[in-house]
Amino acid sequence: MKKNIPFLVIFLCSIFARGQAIQSKNHSNTGYIKNDGRIENSYHGTVGYIKEDGTIQDRNHSTLGYIKNDGTIQDKNHATLGYLKSDGTVQDSNHSTIGYIKEDGTVQDENHSTIGYAKGISKAWAAVRFFFFK
Repeated sequence: MKKNIPFLVIFLCSIFARGQAIQSKNHSNTGYIKNDGRIENSYHGTVGYIKEDGTIQDRNHSTLGYIKNDGTIQDKNHATLGYLKSDGTVQDSNHSTIGYIKEDGTVQDENHSTIGYAKGISKAWAAVRFFFFK
C-alpha cells in the first residue's frame, strides 16, 4: 500500500432503510454501507459496491479490487494493498500497522487515536471502505 493513502476518516451507525452510517471521529455521518453491500456518500449517492464474493466495484460496476477470505486486500490487478488481521489490525503491503478496527466499531490510526466509527459493520467491509472509498 502506498504511504500517501490516508487512514479512514469515516465510519458507521444507523441500521434500517438508510443502512449503517459511516461516522467521523466527531460522530458526523460521512456515508453509509447498505446491507446489500452498496456504499453511499453522505447524500445517499452510490459510490461503490462490495460483492458477496469479495469483489469491490465503483459506482459504474468497474472492479477496483478484492478482499480475500484471509483478509488480504488487493487492487484490480491482484497486487496486495494491505491486510486485515483477525484481531482488527490493518496493515499495509509491507506488514506495517496503519490502523485498528476494534470490536466495538471504533476505528483508530496507527497511534491508537480514534478517527472514526464502524458500529454494526463487519471489519472486512470497514477495511474495504478504508482502502477503496476514502
